[in-house]
Amino acid sequence: MPLKMWTIYERPTDYPNNFVARQWVLDKPTENIIMGPDIETLRGYFLEMGLTCVARSPQDESQIVETWL
Repeated sequence: MPLKMWTIYERPTDYPNNFVARQWVLDKPTENIIMGPDIETLRGYFLEMGLTCVARSPQDESQIVETWL
């Protein structure tokens, strides 16, 4: 089964008023997104799913907050 992950973005250009989580499969984005008014809402969702948070890398885009696996 391929690696699936969710990357949380803070106010990306296509959704400037929200935090957005985008699902990725390996190195390709999918059409799946989850929007929330704040990061805690998205974190709670991923914690309930049993996922683990990975901090952003210094090389990541500035809008990226963290990724969940």
